[in-house]
Amino acid sequence: MKFLKQYIDKYWKPFLTAVGFLTFETACDLLQPTIMSKIVDVGVAKKDMHYVLSLGGLMLLVTALGALAATGRNIISSKVSQKFGAELRLDLFKKIQGFSFQNIDNFEGASLVTRLTNDVNQVQIFVNGLMRIFVKAPLLCIGSLIMATRLNPGMSWILLIIVPVVSLIIFTNMKVGYPFFIKVQKVLDKVNGVIREYLSGVRVVKAFNSFDYEVKRFGKRNEDLAKVSTTAMRVMAIFSPGITLTVNLGIVAILWLGGIKVNSGETQVGQIIAFINYMTQILFSLMMISFVFTMFVRARASAERIEEVFNEENTMKIKEDKSEDYHISGRIDFNNVSFSYEGAKGDPVLKNITFTCMPGETIGIIGSTGSGKTSLINLIPRFYDASQGIVKVGGIDVKDMPIKVLRENIAVVPQKSVLFTGTVAENIRWGKEDAALEEVERAAEIADAHEFIKNMPERYNTMVGQGGVNFSGGQKQRLSIARAVIKKPKILILDDSTSAVDTATEARIRGALKKYSQNLSTILIAQKISSVMEADKIIVLDNGEIAGMGTHDYLINSCGIYQEIYKSQVGKEMTQHG
Repeated sequence: MKFLKQYIDKYWKPFLTAVGFLTFETACDLLQPTIMSKIVDVGVAKKDMHYVLSLGGLMLLVTALGALAATGRNIISSKVSQKFGAELRLDLFKKIQGFSFQNIDNFEGASLVTRLTNDVNQVQIFVNGLMRIFVKAPLLCIGSLIMATRLNPGMSWILLIIVPVVSLIIFTNMKVGYPFFIKVQKVLDKVNGVIREYLSGVRVVKAFNSFDYEVKRFGKRNEDLAKVSTTAMRVMAIFSPGITLTVNLGIVAILWLGGIKVNSGETQVGQIIAFINYMTQILFSLMMISFVFTMFVRARASAERIEEVFNEENTMKIKEDKSEDYHISGRIDFNNVSFSYEGAKGDPVLKNITFTCMPGETIGIIGSTGSGKTSLINLIPRFYDASQGIVKVGGIDVKDMPIKVLRENIAVVPQKSVLFTGTVAENIRWGKEDAALEEVERAAEIADAHEFIKNMPERYNTMVGQGGVNFSGGQKQRLSIARAVIKKPKILILDDSTSAVDTATEARIRGALKKYSQNLSTILIAQKISSVMEADKIIVLDNGEIAGMGTHDYLINSCGIYQEIYKSQVGKEMTQHG
């Protein structure tokens, strides 16, 4: 578990302080049966009340000191474990944020959520327990063995039988239990996956009235989790009674043997009482050790899953920003670019793509569904790396440029509009954090969003529900465009970002963007041919290849696929109007 080293280096001092308090507390617990045996064998036997009271006072003092040590240990352990958990969760989140899309594709989204929450919690609970009962248990066990042996060596052979038997039970417990808890975490991933899918597609579920199907689907995963968890806990449950039975048999043996020795005068009653107390402490500590190993098994399974994320190497070689002064223009060059998703079989998604977009130029990309339009624009901000060929921005290979510098100069309006919880103004300011309200309003005007925003009671302070549930599809798209526009990028990428707005609104947005985008490169992906007809250059994609490139007038006369798209859309409209 290499990832834990940095946290050990940081927290070893408070950890050892907590263990110090814990050791003192354990010593106080170990002293009490011996003091009690003295009270019985000396004070009670000789009817010496002064001796009884003085040793009774000593027991109270030892108890009070042990309680103070326990309080200090609890405060330190809680503080350290909470800080450790928070830092581990943050570091894991940062690691995930640094992943390329390809890395994220290697993990299921639900699995990453489980690792960030449940798995981190399991490790955090174990660390907290280490400073509370997990270290105390073996200390108490070893201490009780030593004190009991010193008190009455003649009965210590019982301990020599009991402890190895219990140790064997605990070892078997750990060996058998570990695989089951790995299964539990994997099934938990699947449960989270079903919940995530349902919540993200709840509107579709309601629209198709598929409640029964979703309940059945969740029920199956939930039942799988219950079965695996029950099996794991059933396996673990066999061992705890086994430990209790073994130790209690030891106590019975002590009572039987002790009774014989007391009758013969070899042993005093106080020693037997103390020996039984030590045996009870050994039982408690062994039960705790069993619990420790159960928690260790769960924490180990979770820690390995966390380590998988930390060990995942970024598929992209990220150039470090060494404060070079990058003056990036809006020029985009694709030189013989091909691209395949990792693990995908068959033909590449993009094949031999070559084109240039000059600063201030607008390029439209059109083609059938699955032709590779979105895959192509994903290569510009380096969401993925080209399998072959070179993608350049401002004349520089995107692989030779710091990611931060590259993406600061690019604004993307994705196919699926995503809004975040917060106000409308805060969502637009995602493009520029320090933007004044005038800039926010100007960006909204360009995106044709200002009108509907100002008609809302709270205007730009209107709260956006989770995922933008209180806005229509067209409104969400316009807010997404405003968010991109306010960034004032060198390159603006619009991925079918006006599909949910009417033709008149789209025309207004296109007109405003044309004025706004005079000095920046615009790449416009669209399903509707009317959206790209006025572009300086149109690229027609077919099955990942460029089937035609040029102006609308050029393509309408030379590209069969473009002619088909035109006839299927504009031709129908003309027929209907006619």
